[in-house]
Amino acid sequence: MKINIITLGKLKEKYWQDAEQEYLKRLSVFAKINIIELKEEKFDDKSNHEVIKEKEAEKILKAIPKDSYVIVLDKEGKQFSSEELSQKITIQQFDNLTMIIGGPLGLHKSIIDIAKEKISFSKLTFTHQMMRVILLEQIYRGFMISENRKYHW
Repeated sequence: MKINIITLGKLKEKYWQDAEQEYLKRLSVFAKINIIELKEEKFDDKSNHEVIKEKEAEKILKAIPKDSYVIVLDKEGKQFSSEELSQKITIQQFDNLTMIIGGPLGLHKSIIDIAKEKISFSKLTFTHQMMRVILLEQIYRGFMISENRKYHW
């Protein structure tokens, strides 16, 4: 199984980088994880946020691998328990799954519209760096649940 995670921006702080590396190492026995980091557009209070999201959407569209099942992380998406997410990721047996995390402004409608599914981790807002690590942890947790290994109680 191949899981692509498309994200805008780099992990700047070492603690996020370390956490990501730890989960990538743990996940390597279950799936090939491909982190696709795209450059986020710079903006300020005077920027047209819709134009910024459009520019980011163009980059994301080019980065989505062909024949990929696309899931976006979106605050309006469906919320899953860890067990439900485990089933979604491991039982459906995607050959090529792509999960997309938006930047600080979120995702443009064109990206949300092409997704097969929208999922939400919470009604709370997280930084995209934090969300990247949370997503990896939940993917790992999902595989551990499906394998009946001690990690999830």
